[in-house]
Amino acid sequence: MVNSKKSSTFANNFKRPEGKRVMRKRNVFFRLVFAVLLIPAVLLVSGVLLMSCDRYGLRGRIVRFEQEMATYRAETNNVGLVVVFVRNYEVAYMQHWGELDEDQLIRVASISKTFTATGLMQLVEKGVLRTDMDASDLLGYRLRNPQYPDRVITLEMLMSHTSSVIARERYNDYAPGEGYQYCDYNYTLCGEILERASGEPFDTYIREHILRPMQIAGDFQSDSLDRSRLAHLYQWEDDHYECTDEWAYDARVSPASGMKISAKDLTRYMLMHMRHGLAANVVRILSDSLSREMQKPRSYQGAEHYGLGLLETEMFSPGTVLTGHSAGAYGMRGVMYFRADEGYGFIVLSNGSHDPQHDDENMVHFGTIRRMFDCFAGEE
Repeated sequence: MVNSKKSSTFANNFKRPEGKRVMRKRNVFFRLVFAVLLIPAVLLVSGVLLMSCDRYGLRGRIVRFEQEMATYRAETNNVGLVVVFVRNYEVAYMQHWGELDEDQLIRVASISKTFTATGLMQLVEKGVLRTDMDASDLLGYRLRNPQYPDRVITLEMLMSHTSSVIARERYNDYAPGEGYQYCDYNYTLCGEILERASGEPFDTYIREHILRPMQIAGDFQSDSLDRSRLAHLYQWEDDHYECTDEWAYDARVSPASGMKISAKDLTRYMLMHMRHGLAANVVRILSDSLSREMQKPRSYQGAEHYGLGLLETEMFSPGTVLTGHSAGAYGMRGVMYFRADEGYGFIVLSNGSHDPQHDDENMVHFGTIRRMFDCFAGEE
C-alpha cells in the first residue's frame, strides 16, 4: 500500500469543520417553535420506517446487529461504515456510522471488475464479441503463455482469471484454461478489449451504456465527478491513519479497480444483477441468459468460484452460496454479495479500519457481512 510523508495523518480524534456561531437570543424562540412543529413529522417518519421493518420482521434483528456492530467497530477502530440489506428485491435496511454515508462516492476497488465484465457481455449480446475469441486478435498483439505457445488465451479466460496471466509478460506454470489465479492485470486487458471493440474510451462506454441508463452518478474517471462528494479513504500505518485520497482519486482509469460510486447506487446496480440484467424492472442492461452466464463459475479452486466478473462463495455464509465480489484498496474495504433466487443481498463499504488480524477472513468487510448474514438471513 502506498505510504508517503505527504499523506495527512489521521489519529483517534477526527478533525471537524468549525462550528457555527452561537445563535442570538432572538432566534431561540423561533427555533424552539420550529422544533415543536417538527416533532410530529419526525415521529410519523419513524413510524413508517418501523412499519417497514415490521413488514420484514427485522426490528429485533436490527437491534441485535447494531449492538454487535457498535462493539465490532470499536474493536477495529473503524473510521466509517455503510451497510445495506436487500430483501425481496428491495432495500429493507440501510445504515451508516462514522465518517462515511450512503450518498458519498467511494472507490469500490475490485467490485469495479463487475462493471467491466458487464460492459463486455453487452458487446457479446450485440454480436461484437464472443467469449471464446482469441484475446490476441482482440488486443491487436500476441498474448501467449511462453510455456504453452500453441494454447489460445480467450476473452473468457481473462474474465474468469483462468488465463494463466499473472502480470504484464508474466505467466503461471499451468496451461491457459487449466488453473485459476486472481489477477488485476486480466481486467486491465479486458478494459483494453472493451475499448477497442466498442470504439469508445473505456470510461465513456461504462458511463453511457451502464451508469446513465440506470441513472447512477458514478464513474471510473475521478475528474468527471463532483469531488466534494468523494469519501476520504484512510490506511492504517504505524499506529495511525494516513489519508490515501491523493492516489485513490487520481486521474487514472482502472478497469480492474477504479469505479467510484455511492452505496445507494451500488445497491441499485446489485439489484440489476439480482434481477438478471433488468434494472428497476424497467431498463434492460443485459439479457437474462448472459447475466446468468456471468454468475456461472468457471473455476472451482479455493473458496471463491469465479465466473465472468462475479464469483460464488460460502466464506461468509457456511452452507449458503452467495454471488458477488469483494474489494480492498487504499484502506477501503467492501463487499457486494447476493442470492438472486431468494431476493436478498448485502452491501458493506468501509473507508478505513485497523483490522485486529491482518488476514482476509478477519478484515472489517468480511466480519461485517458475516454478522449481517447471521442477523438478517440466519435463524432468530
